[in-house]
Amino acid sequence: MSTTHHLYFTNTILFFFLSTSLPFLATTTSIPQELLKGFSTTLLSTSTSFQPVLTDPTGNFSFGFLRHNQNDLQLAVVHTPSLEPLWIANPTQLVSWADTTRLFFNGSLVLSDPKRSITWSTNTDGDCVVLLNTSNLQIQNKAPLWESFHFPRDTLVQDQNFTTNMTLVSSNRLYSLQLGDNFMGLYILNSGEEQGKSLSLSKRLFLLYWKRTALQAKAKVIIGAGPISARVSIEGYIGMYQTSSKPIDVQKFNSFQQTSSTSFLLVRLESDGNLKGYYWDSTKSTWLLNYQAITESCGLPNPCGSYGLCTPGESSCSCLDNQTSFKSGGCLDDSGRDGELCGVDGIGGEKNYMILRRNGVEPPHKELLEEVTTLSLEECEELCEKNCRCWGALYNNQTGFCYVMDYPIGTMLGTEDESKMGYFKVRKGARKRNRVGVIIGIVVVFFVGVIIIGGVICVLRWRKKKVSMKEEDNWALSGPYKNLRSKSFSSIEMSNRDGNGAGRGRV
Repeated sequence: MSTTHHLYFTNTILFFFLSTSLPFLATTTSIPQELLKGFSTTLLSTSTSFQPVLTDPTGNFSFGFLRHNQNDLQLAVVHTPSLEPLWIANPTQLVSWADTTRLFFNGSLVLSDPKRSITWSTNTDGDCVVLLNTSNLQIQNKAPLWESFHFPRDTLVQDQNFTTNMTLVSSNRLYSLQLGDNFMGLYILNSGEEQGKSLSLSKRLFLLYWKRTALQAKAKVIIGAGPISARVSIEGYIGMYQTSSKPIDVQKFNSFQQTSSTSFLLVRLESDGNLKGYYWDSTKSTWLLNYQAITESCGLPNPCGSYGLCTPGESSCSCLDNQTSFKSGGCLDDSGRDGELCGVDGIGGEKNYMILRRNGVEPPHKELLEEVTTLSLEECEELCEKNCRCWGALYNNQTGFCYVMDYPIGTMLGTEDESKMGYFKVRKGARKRNRVGVIIGIVVVFFVGVIIIGGVICVLRWRKKKVSMKEEDNWALSGPYKNLRSKSFSSIEMSNRDGNGAGRGRV
């Protein structure tokens, strides 16, 4: 058989093998699009960052195990091309990334971690689990019984309805997004939530720092007609709606009316408290920033941390006490942040706090705060001093407005107007954050100094030893016999060099 015929025959056999075997391989290794009762799975040893369990018909979204902080697991719906989480289940505690963790469907979708006694369940009685091409995970029994779109975490995707009984919460659990009667608002959550305390939602809502009231451009808000909702539109905006299909408010994205049917949009409440919109650019395989609710860094809820000062238009932070250099996270570390500041600490009648005053400051988001009118700065300060829940007060000498802050002091705004004055309580025992860095620096310098000094001593000793050895060598050549009694010479052999036949001796 010629070489040409041999290659033709080989290629024919290879083509026949691939054409018959590939469909079988694809079928056996494909991810299912439906989970039925009796389904159960655990983590595979080959899984690294994400193990898909279910996919949507388009292949754009997957549901499965997502690795979190190396050793923990999240049950998530992800955007398949980027593995960006769009929805995450909310178990009571962290779930371990281990082969003991199991996901099964018995009418309810259940995530179980026996080692940590953690169980998350949908508490349903359905027939199947499906993932729609909108990224909505559903448990169905002819009709949807449960769907992930009703339980968002920190993300909303396009065409997902957001209602007044839903809440977006940032990944660090510090900020939330909610709808009011005619507005959308961002809130700082109570510090008790930060410390892991179990609080009701109404008690966790702490401070409104951003508010978007419906402009009613295309439709009017009808009082008493029902609650409003919000939705991310494929056309590139966040819309608020009430009774009509026309929005009562539109917040435009950069890609407004420029997206196509293959585009994908989402909004996320970030860990800095900003609400941001993103657009998936399939040509570049990357997410592009498309929208920001807060565009000025000083407009964020706490950009400079505790007792920090942010001046609009400037990119740097400073500290309210004008002495501490700013470090990431804030200027003062108050471990007893949650609680009351009362007049005395019970020991000798002394106050349990110190006073910090600063001119040229005003409260952030003051248009959302309630103010009282006082005749003087002293009267404004007195309102705070007598209030155990008050952490500070800011007074405008021109208007007489007094803003009493019944929450821990975060970032204040700097202004050139010296008539705007601040009065702040600082709990005794609060530490300057940069002192930690100073202490570390001192310790490092100390150890470096010890190493250098130790090195110098070793070198000097080595040199001294070398000189001593040289001197001993000189003694061996010209010194008297008694100088050879040192241990270093105990094994020297001496021979009779005059040829008289005297024996050898060992000194």
